[in-house]
Amino acid sequence: MGLGVSATALLTCPMGVAPTPLTVLPASMVMGKTGPIGSVPDCAPFLNIVPFGVCMSMANPTTAALTAAAFGILTPGPCIPTPAGVWLPMKPTVMSKLGPILNSDTMLICAYGGVIKPVSPGQVTVLI
Repeated sequence: MGLGVSATALLTCPMGVAPTPLTVLPASMVMGKTGPIGSVPDCAPFLNIVPFGVCMSMANPTTAALTAAAFGILTPGPCIPTPAGVWLPMKPTVMSKLGPILNSDTMLICAYGGVIKPVSPGQVTVLI
């Protein structure tokens, strides 16, 4: 049983250098004590997930180009969150208007090789 992931959650990516907040719009109509609770479709880049600073993944075209220009020395490029699907695993027993809600065990795969996870769910009182 995990904690609900709200609008004040912090996300991390092992390919990025800094945590970033999750932005959740109140469209799901599920509210926690710290704001709206996220749902599976809340994975839009730059809307729900902002960049993690710079990206160290060679699958990121910008990082690959910068590294090639630096004669093979890893040179991180700007992070561009690129979800390769929706949040996993889901808790299908807890639903919102938009679909299953997110819990602290969810993850999101980035097309550039990162795994985005909540490091802080944003609340500690709503168990799902």
